[in-house]
Amino acid sequence: PVLVGMSLDIASIDTISEINMDYTATIFLRQRWTDERLCFDGNKSLSLDGRLVEMLWVPDTFIVDSKKSFLHDITVENRLIRIYPNGTVLYALRITTTVACSMDLTKYPMDKQTCTLQLESCKT
Repeated sequence: PVLVGMSLDIASIDTISEINMDYTATIFLRQRWTDERLCFDGNKSLSLDGRLVEMLWVPDTFIVDSKKSFLHDITVENRLIRIYPNGTVLYALRITTTVACSMDLTKYPMDKQTCTLQLESCKT
């Protein structure tokens, strides 16, 4: 299986801390890949319980410079797995993460800060 698509939506930027040089955001991460082992006959997709993700190959995507992150789990883990007849898998989850952001405050209050949100994957 190979990751073929990824999208990220920022639901909210919850806090920005000049003292800790970080920010906290809630994001929706969607990843799509094709796994030929999951092909099946039919013309409708299957939505699976998020707990079944343990049984699938998933990309090892991580948030660069994350200090801490968590998956939302009220009332159940906030993740979706949908499998299409051609073996395409859609995996979506909601994450809140605190990410390091070096800020130069020497020109405060006339400064401008840029914080990034980068995702990477270790290829194995």
